[in-house]
Amino acid sequence: MPKRVLQGTVVSDKNEKTVVVKVERRFTHPLFKKTVRRSKNYKAHDEANSHKVGDTVFIEECAPVSKDKRWTIVQSQS
Repeated sequence: MPKRVLQGTVVSDKNEKTVVVKVERRFTHPLFKKTVRRSKNYKAHDEANSHKVGDTVFIEECAPVSKDKRWTIVQSQS
C-alpha cells in the first residue's frame, strides 16, 4: 500500500528534530454546497533541523518515531 503524502506549512520548529506542519484540506459541504476549510497539525521528523517556520513542505507517513510522530519530511518547496 502506498504511503500518504501531504503538503503543508511549518508552524513551529522549536522542538529538536521535529517540526509541526499545518495541513489544510478543502471540501464541499454536503448540505450547504459551500467550500469548507479544515486544518490539522502533524508532528513530522526533521533529522537535520533544516526547516523553519513558514516553509512549505511535503510530509510522508512512516513508522512511529516517537509517541506522536508518525510523519517524516520528504521535500520542501521553499
